[in-house]
Amino acid sequence: MSRAAGASEQDRSPPLITDLIPDARRRSRMRARLVDWFASAARDLPWREQPTPYRVWVSEIMCQQTQIATVLPYFQRFIEKYPDATALAEANENELMRMWEGLGYYRRARSMQAAAKHIVAEHGGEFPLQYEDALSLPGIGRYTAGAILSISSNQRLPILEGNTLRVFSRLIGLKAPVDEKQSQALLWSFAEKLLPRKTAVSDRQTGPAAVNQAAMELGALICTPRDPKCLICPLAKSCVAYARGWQSEIPVKSAKIIYESRTEYAAVIRDSAGRWLVRQIPPGARFAGMWDFPKAGPPEAQDLTEFTGWLSDQVGGSLKIGQHLLSMKHAVTKYRITLQVHQAVRHGPKPPAPWSFHTADELTHLPMSTTGRRLLNRLRNQGTVRTGKGGVAPEE
Repeated sequence: MSRAAGASEQDRSPPLITDLIPDARRRSRMRARLVDWFASAARDLPWREQPTPYRVWVSEIMCQQTQIATVLPYFQRFIEKYPDATALAEANENELMRMWEGLGYYRRARSMQAAAKHIVAEHGGEFPLQYEDALSLPGIGRYTAGAILSISSNQRLPILEGNTLRVFSRLIGLKAPVDEKQSQALLWSFAEKLLPRKTAVSDRQTGPAAVNQAAMELGALICTPRDPKCLICPLAKSCVAYARGWQSEIPVKSAKIIYESRTEYAAVIRDSAGRWLVRQIPPGARFAGMWDFPKAGPPEAQDLTEFTGWLSDQVGGSLKIGQHLLSMKHAVTKYRITLQVHQAVRHGPKPPAPWSFHTADELTHLPMSTTGRRLLNRLRNQGTVRTGKGGVAPEE
């Protein structure tokens, strides 16, 4: 229960949005408590051990839309293979996407390579330390540029992302939707004002590097979306949401995402040599650049009959869709997708590009879509036998 239990409705009314930013003295106390807490509570993360601009950049891009626990092994492997911008710029795209496979949002990896090529061409292979230069790189916006330069170089640059947005909006008691223009401006202003006005570049313990990381860490560990740990929060005494019992109401968003159910179809086709029919997904499509089994959904295929027609047009020859093998569920943006996987038999000449047959071992080294990799693993783990010249069925 919050300390505000029993407060009157008048007491619980939110202040005007223009009055929400605390004064300098209160911000100073917040900052001091925040960095003191961070000094003892910070997680041991590899990019914090060596916070070079390149390493921080890689970590920030990987952590977008992805939990840190998932990122850690990817980060270690990525840095070992691509230790600097030059190595990343020269990376083979298939190898790069295979390294990224499983992290999702694959355009991030392509943007990173494009940015690395720019860094090599324009900045001698070193990540630029000027804010405008960093901001001009592909895939880097206001938050990412500020995070990289503040964490690696202790520059006085504010950050606002999922964790800090939640922390800041609760601290100041923002009851307006956080995705509105006025709210965004207010939160960015508070993020900047929370940073110390003057700091030495070497003062990483209390400077912007510490404050920004501490705010993100607080959101990840204490000020969580649900059931925040207010009783052990170092900023509880300064938090308007805690004082007024608004923790579950803040942050406010304009509208909830309405998820749509969707059915898609996939086919498993093998040739007489036991190789799988796959393609590299073309540019502009979902999971572009990744490899996948024949798969389609709306608008190309509203049902299995339309999928059969689409696939026949794609791969040519004589095609017959066979038994249903399995169903797989996954989510992409606003869609909750059920993938219906069928065996199929194909007779005819070599399929046209981009379709080609590959062994399971070959596919192990190619980047695959998330569902494509899951399907391949299921087929390999369960065991399969050829049926006729082109189908596949589960072993009895």
